[in-house]
Amino acid sequence: MKKWKPLYGLLASISILFILYALMKNYMIDPGAEGFLSHKTGLKRELNLPVWLNVMYVHVAFACIAMAAGLLNFSNRIFEKSRKFHRINGYVYFVSVLLVVLTSGYMAPYATGGKISSMGFNALNMIWPLITIIALVQVKKKRIIRHRNWMIRSYAFCFTNMLIHLITFLFHQGFGLIYVTSYTIGVYGSIVLLLVIPDIIIRTMPLRIYYGKETGLTDETSV
Repeated sequence: MKKWKPLYGLLASISILFILYALMKNYMIDPGAEGFLSHKTGLKRELNLPVWLNVMYVHVAFACIAMAAGLLNFSNRIFEKSRKFHRINGYVYFVSVLLVVLTSGYMAPYATGGKISSMGFNALNMIWPLITIIALVQVKKKRIIRHRNWMIRSYAFCFTNMLIHLITFLFHQGFGLIYVTSYTIGVYGSIVLLLVIPDIIIRTMPLRIYYGKETGLTDETSV
């Protein structure tokens, strides 16, 4: 259990900071998304700005809810105190993921980088809900550790936006590539990292520290 606490603290710090950053940037600092939209050149579809902005607001709101809900459900203390809250909060996470994906589907055709980037976002919009549904199926079958593993894989996708912009910054500012190219690399680079990193975490961490005899929940499979 002690091995998990520092990691959970780090995860909580990153998640909370990113939620605050996303809310402030999108609702207070730049509610018109002027900085982000300035990179969208040569769009083949006409952008209906009022509609796009409203969809973006919904997208950001539910992305933050998904990140917060997922974080709470990784807390052993909350799980031990109220499994009912854990279950209800899990459904909040699931619904939030679906709404994030739906709104992302609307915005994908207008993605920076054109059709190539749009295809990347469409792939993300299929992978994330699929992984989340698998996690839900596993818990319904009472495969607790499998459920936990798939939730780790699912929760990683809450950091999609963060990874895209970090990779974009690296290639744009660090290597001098044009922003559009850097952003496209960021989209596909994030897909690879979001699929690889969770499996590294799963393979290197003793997941039995999450659920022990005190909860009465065990699962011999760590897939």
